[in-house]
Amino acid sequence: MPELPEVEITARRLAAALTGAEVESVLAPGMVALKSVKPPLEAIVGMRVAGVRRAGKMPVVELGRGGDPELALLVHMMSAGRLQVFGRRASLRDRASRVLVRLGDGRELRLREFGSKQRAWAKLLEAGAVEDDEMVATLGPEAWPAPGREELATALDQPRHLHPLLRDQRTIAGIGRSWVDEILWEASLSPFRKGSELSADELDRLHAALHVLGDAIDHYEEVVGDTIPDKMPMPLEVHRREGEPCPRCGTTIAAIHYSDRITCYCPAEQTGGRVLADRRLSRLLK
Repeated sequence: MPELPEVEITARRLAAALTGAEVESVLAPGMVALKSVKPPLEAIVGMRVAGVRRAGKMPVVELGRGGDPELALLVHMMSAGRLQVFGRRASLRDRASRVLVRLGDGRELRLREFGSKQRAWAKLLEAGAVEDDEMVATLGPEAWPAPGREELATALDQPRHLHPLLRDQRTIAGIGRSWVDEILWEASLSPFRKGSELSADELDRLHAALHVLGDAIDHYEEVVGDTIPDKMPMPLEVHRREGEPCPRCGTTIAAIHYSDRITCYCPAEQTGGRVLADRRLSRLLK
């Protein structure tokens, strides 16, 4: 799933490519992709792209006829969606297309989704209503730039394991399955440490570790060109690196496999030397 760094660079590249472009026509071939009916999607025809920004893990494409934006397309790419600009228009037989915004210069802003589950979606909202939409209004503080230490402490003061807690968008916005592994490794914290039990030093380390998100964005600024690739060159140190040596201490990276995700960690630095039981085989060791 595209997370904060990936969505941030997407928003930046789309803003550079699209600002000022006029919408010629729109289509929503995805059966359940459009989650709003008023205003209708056709309302953006004739408008120009005023900018592209990010709310958590969701791009926001702002449109208007001059001056302040009038409407905004809020997009959630879910696990397999991509929001990209193409030089020519998609065939209506393209099964990956969910929402197509066709521009007057022949280009097309396309919400695509790999696979057949059709979970990616878009909502067209009044520009001033984006922050009031349920998906945005319920977001916790943005993970980057990092919230203040005390704001983070308040958000994490819950008797829940850090791994799911940091991925909960209502707690802190923008972190998902990949970057939570990186943040916890950077902070040398167990994925199963509870937020409400963090010491002052552990909280300091976790707060400081959020810099990995900004570092990833800086990396993308250097390696991602004008076109957003289908697969980002993610600068990951531990996520999905099971069996490889820890970049800091050389201990073999371990992993816990779930039905829909994998959690990777360094046993020496994060779990006191313990290799936690793989969920595929047994219950997690206490």
